[in-house]
Amino acid sequence: MKNIRRFLLLALALFVTALGCAQVTSQSIEPELVAKPTSEVVLRSEVEWGPLNPARGDQSPRAGTLWGDRTGSGPSGFLVQFVDGFSSPPHIHNITYRGVAISGTVHNDDPNAEKMWLPTGSFWTQPAGGVHITAAEGSNNLAYIEIDEGPYLVLPTEEAFPSDDKPINVDPSNIVWIDQPGMPASANGPKVAFLWGNPQDNQLYGSFVKLPAGFTGKILSHGSTFHAVVIQGQPQYQVTSETDLKTLVPGSYFSLKEESVHQVSSKATEESIIYVRTNGKFDVIPA
Repeated sequence: MKNIRRFLLLALALFVTALGCAQVTSQSIEPELVAKPTSEVVLRSEVEWGPLNPARGDQSPRAGTLWGDRTGSGPSGFLVQFVDGFSSPPHIHNITYRGVAISGTVHNDDPNAEKMWLPTGSFWTQPAGGVHITAAEGSNNLAYIEIDEGPYLVLPTEEAFPSDDKPINVDPSNIVWIDQPGMPASANGPKVAFLWGNPQDNQLYGSFVKLPAGFTGKILSHGSTFHAVVIQGQPQYQVTSETDLKTLVPGSYFSLKEESVHQVSSKATEESIIYVRTNGKFDVIPA
């Protein structure tokens, strides 16, 4: 009987010891499972290219995804690259898209409209269902395109339909730059220009951010989504958890979900312009 009692006590002791070790092991590895959010950065040199409209083969402009999936049902943003002298046949799209000219010049309008060439820093929208053509001039044509819902399709003019959206073409000379709301006015400080949407009530909107030459500081985002594309200049970006800075040439992209801090700087001799899509307030704060 004594031997049985000793065996049971020994077994109980081993069980308690094993349980304690398991708890210690679990507690020791648990913090490693909680990863800190990391900036998502896509350099222009890392973009993978394919035809924008596969049905046209080699005659199609090239497209490269920055975020999302234009062939899926959600929102997305992508680069489009045209050859010099490109001009599309009249066509429509099933969805409305927004565009920003990065390099070269782009014309997007009714097939019978006089050419209005949009240079770097221009903004335009193309309503769903509207018949139009797109043309480009320059040896290095590049534009950023984004949609709120997919898929992005190119359809014949016979399928045209009316839309509540209106076409917009804004030349850089008509962009209105202002000091950040709520921030001290500064002649040489960062500026913003609101392009579309409603900055209030956590609704999606798009804007330009201009960082003056020699700027060093951060963009503090308070929204749950934040997409940024470099339009002009070559700002440097500090990636979360990395020590090296990344130089973002036009067409490069960075993002970080939820409330986030983006460390950015401009060259001493060159200002930077960044397109930002977000659903919350953001602050550009000099160091």
